[in-house]
Amino acid sequence: MFSLGHFDNTKMKIKAQLANAITLVNLSFGVLAIILVIKDLAHMSLVFIFLAALFDRFDGMVARRFDAESLFGKELDSLCDLVSFGVAPALLIYEMALGTEIWAGIIVTVIYILAGAVRLARYNSTEFDGAFCGLPITAAGVLMTLSFFLIPYMQPLFFIILMVVLSALMVSNIRITKV
Repeated sequence: MFSLGHFDNTKMKIKAQLANAITLVNLSFGVLAIILVIKDLAHMSLVFIFLAALFDRFDGMVARRFDAESLFGKELDSLCDLVSFGVAPALLIYEMALGTEIWAGIIVTVIYILAGAVRLARYNSTEFDGAFCGLPITAAGVLMTLSFFLIPYMQPLFFIILMVVLSALMVSNIRITKV
């Protein structure tokens, strides 16, 4: 027999998973961005990285709105962010701006992704007090993606320096208040 209590319980479970579903859309867009870079459609990957950022902005809001914040959701969000704002933007810039600087490009690309992973692990292992310690990977990834528009005007050295600076900022102890 169907009961009203069962309906309410199911409704609460759906609300609890809505934020995680939005997070997985973020990941899907990050993966699509990577595939588009591989397929030589880098200009289209920009759209998916920016869409990933939009969905990343809403997953936490939805979780708080429905009182569905969880350790699982926090971990899932970080894993998705590493793909969407670590791997995708780094590969985009590597492929489009650093292809002529093979080893330097590979090294800074790996460093940027590793710094993003460290940044996310540090965030997940500490209590959030309203300010981020280090540049959030989402901000770094969006800045990296925006730098795509500078490719016709800047030399590879600019992008190498940008990746190093963003990497250093992500793992730094600089405090940035959440907006």
